[in-house]
Amino acid sequence: MLGPPYNKTVETSATFFLVGIPGLQSSYLWLAISLSTMYTVALLGNTLIMTVICIDASLHEPMYCFLCVLAAVDIVMASSVVPKMVSIFFSGDSSISFNACFTQMYFVHAATAVETGLLLAMAFDRYVAICKPLHYKRILTPKVMLGVNVTIVFRAVLTMTPLSWMLSHLPFCGSKVVLHSYCEHMAVAKLACADPMPSSLYSLICSSIIVGCDMAFIAASYVLILRAVFNLSSKNAQQKALSTCGSHVSVMTLYYLPGLVSVYVAWLGQDVVPLHIQVLLADLYLIIPLTFNPIIYGIRTKQIRERIWRLMMFLFYHSCQNS
Repeated sequence: MLGPPYNKTVETSATFFLVGIPGLQSSYLWLAISLSTMYTVALLGNTLIMTVICIDASLHEPMYCFLCVLAAVDIVMASSVVPKMVSIFFSGDSSISFNACFTQMYFVHAATAVETGLLLAMAFDRYVAICKPLHYKRILTPKVMLGVNVTIVFRAVLTMTPLSWMLSHLPFCGSKVVLHSYCEHMAVAKLACADPMPSSLYSLICSSIIVGCDMAFIAASYVLILRAVFNLSSKNAQQKALSTCGSHVSVMTLYYLPGLVSVYVAWLGQDVVPLHIQVLLADLYLIIPLTFNPIIYGIRTKQIRERIWRLMMFLFYHSCQNS
């Protein structure tokens, strides 16, 4: 039997209200300052990485191209959620329109799917560079690079569009108060007057398949990489390979560990873990990797560190001359 009709015009013109982090209202000022600082670091760091990679021809290699795309995705994800979070914590402006809420949700989920695909691509890049160095340029050609990036984006769009469609077509005829600091899927789904289980189950299955498959292939890549590294006769070559891989492993740990904890706590620990801890975990999962990615790559990757230093010295020199 068909469910009761509802007024779609009223639904799409509705306004949701984000409460921020329930139970931590007394800390909102410090949260606003912390988020603003992390957002500034994420924007400046990722913009710097994109700039040096784009203007320096010696960095136009597959690894740095993937890193450039990753930096762009980090900026998109951060800009999708952090300004609104800061607005909630600093000024109490918690309202967000129906369309803005689902647009934010779509960008967060799609960017997450793109990011995990890029981490897999970067692991494959390191596998080819270390295990098949003589075939590196033949395997990772510009055409292959373009195909990989397009495939990653297409996979994200293909999997996240049905989720947004299913959730946005549910009736929201009751409370419009979202117990979260951004339009997180589970928090919004709980407000629907109809059963949100199909969209919630789709979200869990898709995220588990995407992240699970990517993590399995990444783990396999690094097992082969480590085996090849420890077979190298030169200690310097071993250290260089491990240093490069260490940057990727650090970023992956920052990305996957909080993400997996956040997702499964939301599903399995709702009655055990306090709500403010669940929301805080989800927020940190989005913010921490975006902030530390450029720091990790800037510090641990010698080529990028040197180019950034040169760029900073160039800008400082010209600013001194102009003044």
